[in-house]
Amino acid sequence: MPPSFYSTPASSSSRPGRMHRSRRAFLQAATGALSGLTLSSCGWTLAEVRPLQPNAKTANELRIYTWSSYIDNALLEGFRAQTGIRVIADTFDSNETMLAAFQAGKGAAYSVIYPSDYAVAKMIQLKLLQQLDLSRIQGLDNILPKFQSSAHDPGNRYHVPISWGTTGLIYNSVKLKPAPTDWSYLWAEQQTLSRRMTLINDTREVMGATLRLLGYSYNSTNPQEIQQAYEKLALLKPAIASFTTDAWRDQLIAGDLLLAMGYSADAMSVTLANPDLKYVIPSSGTSLWSDTMVIPKNAPNPDVAYAWINYVLQPSVAAQMTERLNFASPNQSAFDQLPAPLRNNEILFPPESLLTKCEGVAPVKASIEELYEKYWTQLTSS
Repeated sequence: MPPSFYSTPASSSSRPGRMHRSRRAFLQAATGALSGLTLSSCGWTLAEVRPLQPNAKTANELRIYTWSSYIDNALLEGFRAQTGIRVIADTFDSNETMLAAFQAGKGAAYSVIYPSDYAVAKMIQLKLLQQLDLSRIQGLDNILPKFQSSAHDPGNRYHVPISWGTTGLIYNSVKLKPAPTDWSYLWAEQQTLSRRMTLINDTREVMGATLRLLGYSYNSTNPQEIQQAYEKLALLKPAIASFTTDAWRDQLIAGDLLLAMGYSADAMSVTLANPDLKYVIPSSGTSLWSDTMVIPKNAPNPDVAYAWINYVLQPSVAAQMTERLNFASPNQSAFDQLPAPLRNNEILFPPESLLTKCEGVAPVKASIEELYEKYWTQLTSS
């Protein structure tokens, strides 16, 4: 979904991790002709991007770094109409790509960035973020209670949630009978799914899902439990077509794949493209994630950053974003404005009975993170 001022996305990788992202960079057709804009296999690109000098105080310009699925023309044009401020949006497809760009010095150009919840903790630890002046932000009382405080940032001192969702299985309901209900389906139907299923390219999501299947926490810190999850996944590895957060979409829509592990926001998009595709939250539990807005420590224009945050927190704006871009808003007032079919859509807004089995991907100490990565490398490189 291209914005009016869209520049080159960062190199391709995966989101949380998570993805997972690239969890969500599902690009749809452009509306209208955009000067200098072309569609490439990895996203939207501009032939030329006007550089923004670090620390430049440009009162009528805002540069943001975000997932492509959170930006479109209507959003940027609405902000410009209300504030007179022009927005330049660069996109990334994974938290890892975003963090690498930041640590390479690119982050000095941006005044608002959209990390996932777990990445916020890393950015706080690395002292990359400003503590927010909450008195300058309007509409925080509309944020759902479950997102008012985060394990990654207690008290939400550094971030404002912009979206949320779950991780689950997106499958072809015509070709797969019985339908999957839990992660165990991948092993039980391994022969049917062989080379026609994909898993997210994200260590903690894939290991976490397997840990839940085994009856453990998504965030286990027990080395024996983590090893068991790896050994379970090693049994499944021959049947996995690939570990990818994004590349499964067209293949699943076309019927070349039968099942993909993915995020609810992506599931919403592909099920609209092909009604045969369905989404299920595994019964043993999964992850509950959120994406956020933060202001970098050296943001060139923090005043305009607060204007942007206040704009997207407006209930009418947040509701319209959900309708156009197909992601769940944590804004209760925005939810109340949605048409009934969207409010009742269980892909975006699952019932509490399912959410009670979900866990956020929580930070773990460095030695445990290294253990996860060691097993992940063994799994994906073998």
